Amino acid sequence: MRVLLAEDDERIARNVSASLNEAGYVVDWEADGQEAWFKGDTEDYAAVILDLGLPSMDGLSILKKWRSGGRSMPILILTSRDSWLERVDGINSGADDYLPKPFRMEELLARLRAIVRRSTGLFAPIVTVGDLNLDTRQMRVSLNGEPVSLTPQEYRLLSYLMHHSGRVVPNAELLDQLFSHDCDKTENAVEVLVGRVRKKVGSERIETRRGFGYIVGGGK
Repeated sequence: MRVLLAEDDERIARNVSASLNEAGYVVDWEADGQEAWFKGDTEDYAAVILDLGLPSMDGLSILKKWRSGGRSMPILILTSRDSWLERVDGINSGADDYLPKPFRMEELLARLRAIVRRSTGLFAPIVTVGDLNLDTRQMRVSLNGEPVSLTPQEYRLLSYLMHHSGRVVPNAELLDQLFSHDCDKTENAVEVLVGRVRKKVGSERIETRRGFGYIVGGGK
């Protein structure tokens, strides 16, 4: 899943980006508020981590512009500010959650996973589709109770499809969500990745809809 990180503190941004990558996310980092607003307004993200104290355009203004423009991606606000009024203003402006600095990385990841789940209509940390179970906390997949060994990229693919079970996910969306922008990628990369995951979970669990994309748990 692709996440936009809008944070002007380079040390924090690098630490958060590294943790997100380890947790299976693809991260776009922007330190400038105007650039962050533009990316969030023109690209599709599974979630945004948004610092309020950004240069050129503050985080609260970005949030309000996104929501007034119809952008609905889940947003987690980060800030070192202590005012409870700002927290209330952020939530009332459309933020999905709020995390004050300093924070523990484990808490950030837990809150991020929660808002992503809620945005797809899921509420428990374990996502179940048929006989497949996905534990979002431990990044583990099991089939009929037996663990399935997946590479990080294979996990990202299956996780994204399971979070959107019952919906046909287009090839272009998977390319955008699973691979970094600087990666040399083609549509065939998704097909190859799907093929590898099918060998591990069974080909019948990921259906191809020719000309449209892939669906898991969507029925025949």
